[in-house]
Amino acid sequence: MHLLNCYKERKMLLRQFESIEKTENGYIIHGDTADVMLVFMTSDLIRIRVSFDRQFPERSYTLVTTAWEDAMDELLSGERKRITALDVPFEEKDKELVFRTETLELHLLKKPFSFRFYTREGKLIYSDLAERAFEKDQLGRLYHYNKMDREKDHFYGFGEKTGYLDKKGRRLRMSPKDAIGHDPEKGDPMYKHIPFYIRVNEDDLHALGLFYHNSYDCLFDMGEEISGYWDRYSYYQTDGGDIDLFLMNGPSMANVLDLYTRLTGRMAMPTKQSLGYCASTMYYAELERDCDQEIYKVIDKHEKEDIPIDNFWLASGYSSGEEDNLRYVFNWNRRRFPEPEKFFEEMNRRGINVIPNLKPGILKHHPYIEYFEKENAFIKTPDGKADYYGRWWGGEGRFIDFTSVKGRNAWKKLLEENILKKGTKTVWNDNCEMDGVEDRNAYCDREGLGGTMAELKILHSNLMAFLGKQAIRDIYPGERPYIINRAGYAGIQRYAQVWGGDNLTDWRTLKFNVSTIMGMGLSGCANMGCDIGGFAGPAPESELLLRWIQNGIFQPRFTINSANNDNTVTQPWMYEENLPYVREAYHLRYRMFPYLYSLMAEAHETGMPVMRPLFLEFPEDKRCYTDESLSFMYGSSILVANVLEKGAVTRKLYLPKGAVWYDMNDNLKAYEGGQEIEIPVDASSIPMFLRGNGIFTTTGDIKHILRDTMKHLDILVGGEADSAFTLYDDDGHTEDFEKGIYAKTEISVKAGDRTKISFKKEGEYPSTLETMMIKLVSKEKGAYWATLDGEEIPRFIIRDAFDEAESGWYYNMSDRTIWVKFPVPKKDNFEVVISKEKFDLIGMNEDE
Repeated sequence: MHLLNCYKERKMLLRQFESIEKTENGYIIHGDTADVMLVFMTSDLIRIRVSFDRQFPERSYTLVTTAWEDAMDELLSGERKRITALDVPFEEKDKELVFRTETLELHLLKKPFSFRFYTREGKLIYSDLAERAFEKDQLGRLYHYNKMDREKDHFYGFGEKTGYLDKKGRRLRMSPKDAIGHDPEKGDPMYKHIPFYIRVNEDDLHALGLFYHNSYDCLFDMGEEISGYWDRYSYYQTDGGDIDLFLMNGPSMANVLDLYTRLTGRMAMPTKQSLGYCASTMYYAELERDCDQEIYKVIDKHEKEDIPIDNFWLASGYSSGEEDNLRYVFNWNRRRFPEPEKFFEEMNRRGINVIPNLKPGILKHHPYIEYFEKENAFIKTPDGKADYYGRWWGGEGRFIDFTSVKGRNAWKKLLEENILKKGTKTVWNDNCEMDGVEDRNAYCDREGLGGTMAELKILHSNLMAFLGKQAIRDIYPGERPYIINRAGYAGIQRYAQVWGGDNLTDWRTLKFNVSTIMGMGLSGCANMGCDIGGFAGPAPESELLLRWIQNGIFQPRFTINSANNDNTVTQPWMYEENLPYVREAYHLRYRMFPYLYSLMAEAHETGMPVMRPLFLEFPEDKRCYTDESLSFMYGSSILVANVLEKGAVTRKLYLPKGAVWYDMNDNLKAYEGGQEIEIPVDASSIPMFLRGNGIFTTTGDIKHILRDTMKHLDILVGGEADSAFTLYDDDGHTEDFEKGIYAKTEISVKAGDRTKISFKKEGEYPSTLETMMIKLVSKEKGAYWATLDGEEIPRFIIRDAFDEAESGWYYNMSDRTIWVKFPVPKKDNFEVVISKEKFDLIGMNEDE
């Protein structure tokens, strides 16, 4: 009885308000069993932190915007900005306290203790589950319960998750694992831990973001659990720490993403080269000897087959011991790579970025084991007295403590000397979930403050990336760091490109990886991709590989990577019957490069993803919130509906209402939005639709990113309504863009019988463009005339003559577009006007 009573006494429910205390940046609310910190960071960003031990230590590796002093301020001094919180007064009533910002009303119910959010117009947009909002159970786990509408609420984000995009009805665990071969529809947990989601109700269409700033393992139940004693609810559960909630008001999802990425960091601006194709397989680095020669042949094969390539992932076989084949990070197997420096030199000469694999576990016979021991670099046992040993590749291993200055310095020295100085500027952090540390009470230094792996396990992943960024800047000052991580916590986007880990070779993986990537995009991580063709399992069949490549060309990270279990290697040319279609897909990727790079710049500046769910662009179309066709918007202008089913001869998709859509594979055939259509497909099909007011930029100049310069630009313009697109360019590899050395060209379209297309450039980076062609959709009629800055552009009726001319316009009857080409003016601002006005061909207009 005594033991049962002890457990009962430890279980706590925050039941009622007792008092409120004003602080320097907000309030401390005293409840019967917990204190609550309340900070109004902006009118739309509110922090609610519930502490059952009534303590509020600030020691975040995650936040880059704060309104308080934090123990990590010095460490993150180059990233973090402190703002002044709003001074928001409150009105106390009998049953509640009411706080009002410019956009929201926050109501604190005194008993039962709970929060509600209203718009200033009085519309309820969020409510805690009133009678059990905040709870701590007998095991020390904490809960936050939210009221939900089971029919009309939808939930998106949660970082890297499987299945369809809407997680309503799912129970999702965040406890990152080495999830090799996971089920693509229901597998959980995965590699990332991003406790953030966006909720929207399809009746009011008001988006809210909820970020739980807590790195303990956690669980989200989005309506799977039911109890007849309460209204329908969702809840968050965490193993420790506080319920540290940042609530973000939309009302648009774009505004929520802006707030979230201001809080945790904008996506790092990628290098141009990182957006090119990357080849990899474990096989290439696993030969008995002379792997470098085999890799040269692989690069030659790409060139022979006219398949562009810019990057090469070097799997961990390069680091294996020559006698035992065990992985020893920072070691070089000289049988496989006799002269690493010359290998990097030759690959760099070919324009190929080599990206070596790094793993944070250290085996007992590691050649640098004495060095790591001397530097006191490892995570410790719970008492802090000895190095912790856990499960690792090849046996027991120890693990670098990236929360320790000593651990980081030891790792950084070898990273610089044995990897970066060999000739690479890229860091690939693999197996960084740290899940081999089974005892979650293992001790970490945490900048001298102390902590356990229960709280800090996933943060090591972010700190590995943070350290990689520092090392690259040390060795290559001024260069743009390129980091790749498999694992990560919220904020990983400000350091690294990420990928979906060791996915399964399966048709379902192709399908659901689309949702996984979109979910990461809605969690701040736009620079994301999944292994094309699958990593784990047998080789993909011919049709599956083709469809996967046709989808992969839209992913920011475009990589084939495999560890096939049938003694094969996944390569783009492996099925000759489909090679022409594969080649065309690769070429399309590179033609779209100016559009993709501009989208990445947008993600860096605003937090908007590249691959977007339909509802992000069409929030007023309720059908988009429940659409499961796995089509997506590629930026704001292009809808993509890849073929994802085996043996498909048609593709069904929904076209959002509010726009006309032009089928880019069928002479820009027009469809009204707001309907489901079914189109025929064959092996060559990559279904793409231009939005009625879309602006799509492409070039034929880029075959190799480092070698080639874009001199010509094609612009496809829908012209249905006014629109704008920012074309972005810079040198692609330095951080000079942060000093204003970039070129942002706003392309603005003013629709009408006289369509005006304006170009306004800002930034000091000189444009490389010499010529341009605009293709304006005009289904009803051709042009009357066209001008460039008021000077008339000559008309051509014969296509051959148009092709030969330097400047001119032509009406293409096949897709009914007006083609206008011209040398680009040597100035920042210019305007093209295309008249589609009615004109009198034979003088039959009546005399006015």
